[in-house]
Amino acid sequence: MMEAARWLVTFVSAGTGIGGLCVDYLMSTGRQHIKNPRWPPHAKFHNGQSVMMGLIQGVLALVLLFEPGRLTLGRLLLAAIISSIYWLAAFGARLFPGTAWADPEFEADTPKPLGLHPQQFLGLILLAILAAAIALAFLSGRS
Repeated sequence: MMEAARWLVTFVSAGTGIGGLCVDYLMSTGRQHIKNPRWPPHAKFHNGQSVMMGLIQGVLALVLLFEPGRLTLGRLLLAAIISSIYWLAAFGARLFPGTAWADPEFEADTPKPLGLHPQQFLGLILLAILAAAIALAFLSGRS
């Protein structure tokens, strides 16, 4: 079960690591983010900061998951916590006044699976995967 937990956290960590770079910069959705000409430079700075934080967190979690030696429950939990920070911060960001899941010019075109914005939907799924991985790790009884 610990191996299954490792691969679940790996999936989330890899997605966290490259997801922001892909969605906010490389893919066509970058027009809603860092490539949006309406965004001021400082907003683009913070978007770049967010992309880099996701990348660093993803890489750090992967290092913990695959460093030499037996994977311990502690390393797996730490990797899962590191991978969750990006997504928990996204939900926390909405607590600040004037924030939105999408800019008004893109709101109507933004798909809403199950009535949620894509970031909400994806964040909930990935946090649920991390919770499942943690449950598997505890069930495995390894320390």
